[in-house]
Amino acid sequence: MSCGCKTSGDSAHSCGPKKTASGCENVNTCGNSYKLSVFDWLSNINNPAPNRCDFVEVRFKNDRKSFYKNVNNIPLHIGSVVTVESSPGHDVGVVSLTGELVKIQMKKKKFSEESALKIYRQANQKDLEVWQEARKKEDGVKLEARKIAQRLGLEMKVTDVEYQGDASKITFYYTADNRVDFRQLIKDYAGSFRTKIDMKQIGFRQEAAKVGGIGSCGRELCCSTWLTDFRSVNTNVARYQQLSINPQKLAGQCGKLKCCLNYELDSYLDALSHFPSSSTTLETEKGKAFCIKIDVFKKKMWFAYVENSIAWYDFDIDLVKKLISKNKRGEKTPPLEELKQPESSVQSIDLIQENNMDRFEKKNRGNRNKNNQNRQNNNQQGQGQKRNRPERQERTEKSENPNPHTGNQNKQQKPQPQPKAAVEKAEVNTDADKKPQNPNKKKFKKKYPPKKDKNA
Repeated sequence: MSCGCKTSGDSAHSCGPKKTASGCENVNTCGNSYKLSVFDWLSNINNPAPNRCDFVEVRFKNDRKSFYKNVNNIPLHIGSVVTVESSPGHDVGVVSLTGELVKIQMKKKKFSEESALKIYRQANQKDLEVWQEARKKEDGVKLEARKIAQRLGLEMKVTDVEYQGDASKITFYYTADNRVDFRQLIKDYAGSFRTKIDMKQIGFRQEAAKVGGIGSCGRELCCSTWLTDFRSVNTNVARYQQLSINPQKLAGQCGKLKCCLNYELDSYLDALSHFPSSSTTLETEKGKAFCIKIDVFKKKMWFAYVENSIAWYDFDIDLVKKLISKNKRGEKTPPLEELKQPESSVQSIDLIQENNMDRFEKKNRGNRNKNNQNRQNNNQQGQGQKRNRPERQERTEKSENPNPHTGNQNKQQKPQPQPKAAVEKAEVNTDADKKPQNPNKKKFKKKYPPKKDKNA
């Protein structure tokens, strides 16, 4: 539990109107966190011992912390801004931990009680003003310090700058691959900034912890949130976990191998202890076979012949152990093809195709193509009917007039006038014959509106 209110000088977030130099009064309900925060799980437990812990953990800029002794028995809690002893002058920090949990942290970090400095008082308004004014100058001082180092031709990088609470000292954090002679640099810094200069070299991992950022996993960097001890990471860690040695993927923001590669290393080593050695070879009737791949999760090993390494054969580790024991007795194992068990066919499901939204459109396209084909066929049938109509008419005329002379006489006769109704019916029939008939077309009955009741 911690406070990130404005009085701490570490965040623009405010816990509410109840904030003073003594800290946030809503500290028990405040859910803000800062770098390397420690959850006080003993805050709600009363200490039965009469002797109360006089030590307090105080944090400063970024990840710098130290333990101080509350000599004057000042009532402090998490988030209180205090003025502490420093050399020279005094410094201003924020209380990050109180109570019995401080002793556990001191024991963990091997901090002796005799070397602890004392707390002067709670920070007053003047202390806060000087502290905040000094914090505002840090960005400009860092840029100027980098220009001076570049002008002197020093192979170093000024990572961060920290002012002391009373603005009497500046601490420069820098990174460098080799040893740097900064005697002239300190003189130039002292002449430019008119204060005491302190230089501290840090590693690249500590630089990433101070700067902060987002890792490839999408979370905030471990070194800037909770990780305090930086263990060495080498390429063997990646080999044990069957990872490809790709520096771009294995390197973190600091340019070194990621610290998270050590998290699951013990689990992999425990699993690999049950596997035979990856350098084992099998003596088969067909020739020698060597291990080419290991799968920790499936507990399988892949083997291939020395003469033909294209074909791979996977076996369980129990079977491999039996084959190795058989070779130790001087017996050769059967060929790998015979030892390979047939795999049960599993119907694979294409999840990408199942979740694809275009699958509906493809079905509709198929239906559209079928409808277009049906229409084309119907049109072709209609055109064929039109072509066959004159032949049918000639056949009917021949059947009605078997004698050609009678046909000529009928042609010479004048046509008799027909009634108008018959002419209209004939025109309607001819128009209907011209239109292609669609057998799939549905006939709909005309719906008439309901009759209104006059009595209503």
